[in-house]
Amino acid sequence: MKIFHACDIRGIAGTELTNDIAHKIGLAVGVKLTGQKVVVGGDIRLSTLVLKDIMIKALMQSGCEVIDIGTVATPVFYYALKATGGTGGVMVTASHNPGPYNGFKLVLGPNPISEADICEIQKMVEDGVSVSGSGTVRKLSIVDEYIAYTAKLAQSSKMRVVVDAGNGATSEIAPALFRQLGYDVVELYCQPDGNFPNRSPNPALAENLQGLGEKVRESGASLGVAFDGDGDRVAFVDENGRPVDNDDIIVVVARYYLEQGPGTIIYDAKCSMVAPEQITSAGGQAVMARAGHTFSKAAFIREKALFAGEISGHFFFRELGYDDGMFAALKVCEFVASHGSLAELVDEIPNYILTPDIRIPYKGTDKEAILDTAAGKLAKYCPNRIDGVRIEFNDGWGMIRASVTEPLFTLRFEAKSTQRLQEIIEILLSALPENIKKLVTKQLPTES
Repeated sequence: MKIFHACDIRGIAGTELTNDIAHKIGLAVGVKLTGQKVVVGGDIRLSTLVLKDIMIKALMQSGCEVIDIGTVATPVFYYALKATGGTGGVMVTASHNPGPYNGFKLVLGPNPISEADICEIQKMVEDGVSVSGSGTVRKLSIVDEYIAYTAKLAQSSKMRVVVDAGNGATSEIAPALFRQLGYDVVELYCQPDGNFPNRSPNPALAENLQGLGEKVRESGASLGVAFDGDGDRVAFVDENGRPVDNDDIIVVVARYYLEQGPGTIIYDAKCSMVAPEQITSAGGQAVMARAGHTFSKAAFIREKALFAGEISGHFFFRELGYDDGMFAALKVCEFVASHGSLAELVDEIPNYILTPDIRIPYKGTDKEAILDTAAGKLAKYCPNRIDGVRIEFNDGWGMIRASVTEPLFTLRFEAKSTQRLQEIIEILLSALPENIKKLVTKQLPTES
């Protein structure tokens, strides 16, 4: 089933993720968590209430002690796990995917969900595995508690900020959190609506930040923040309405923490090499993680890091123990308040020539065989296999990896000169099948 991915379970509700499959997934999770305290929440998607009800009933049937926290953003779900002492949990959400999608983010214990866990759940679903028990359910309203807890870990400010919730799960929570700290909040798309009428739930795409940029310029705000559908990802625009790359936001937040003392900062394999360079120059230890929420979280826990950042917009914090787009926005605001213009801070960070993600779909392809063959052909470059195949040089890098959420290869390249970028592209492409090479060539920026 294509709904089972490396980090979560996700697909089009009603067709790929049917109610029957959702029930079987709930029973499988119930096998893993039977007799334990399980937190269940859901986002604002039109299919969420039905799927959440199915999940709760399946968990109760499996003997779980269910805590239903209602409609929340994913960071509130993570907080609820911490506050209630829940062993595991299920968040019904498709995160940044379009409205027709839905899915389940699973917590099965103290460690992040693994690919092996997802495979085990899939096998149990296919085999119809279940366990019988007499579970319970109780409702718990926890949003106000989350806001109070999170506000205590942040600084008050009168800064004007535009909050773009994209009609998602943060629509009421994020403005309330910022106002609790004294911010002058200008709301944009802060009416919950599972149709997502104003923009896609994915703020990582610059075209989805146009409305935010216009509102920032119009209101004279210091910056703008945009959240994805469930609030665990965030994107930023500066005071000029210009989208800010999350590579640069990682540097900004790393500086925030490293000013307080040395420590480890996690960045993902798709980040610009500017990130590790700037982390190191600020006195930190930069550690690369495989791209993907659970992989970054695993590295964050393993390295006892101060902070972990992904260019997708996931940001993890030691004081929380989990990722939270709203908390990330507060930390960026605090740094801007003490250091000046976000535009100036970002413009001071060096930039190299970095391609956008080049996305190549595959069907029925043995993706691992293609990656293994490429690694073999590139053996003299000692490829880094932390995430697909990555070749690294002093003045640039290139990589091909398989997406953890979609049937796609993604490629990215970076170098300190146009000529060097082209050389690295040619080296990596020489190791790939001809059909993939042709598709990549069509998507390469013309200046390359």
